[in-house]
Amino acid sequence: MAHYFTEYIAINGYGPVHTGARWFNDMVNVPFSSEPFVAGCLAYFLDNTLLKDSASRKDRGAHWWDKFRSFKSDSRSEEFYSLPFNLNKYFPSI
Repeated sequence: MAHYFTEYIAINGYGPVHTGARWFNDMVNVPFSSEPFVAGCLAYFLDNTLLKDSASRKDRGAHWWDKFRSFKSDSRSEEFYSLPFNLNKYFPSI
């Protein structure tokens, strides 16, 4: 997809998304002409469409994040996320 966007811009002088608003065209054409962005979107999509069984959750590392889903579920969270110089008594965590 990134190659398609890059070639299209090189041939036509503008990207495949060609509306009346140049700012919108650039906002869509520039990211999709970047190979890392397209690869990241594809990886995100494939990662979130996997089956939700325990083996795939373990392969994705999701089981490790379960205990950190809620701030209050782990006693170490308060210590880890506290502000320096004891500022957390003035700005308490949620």
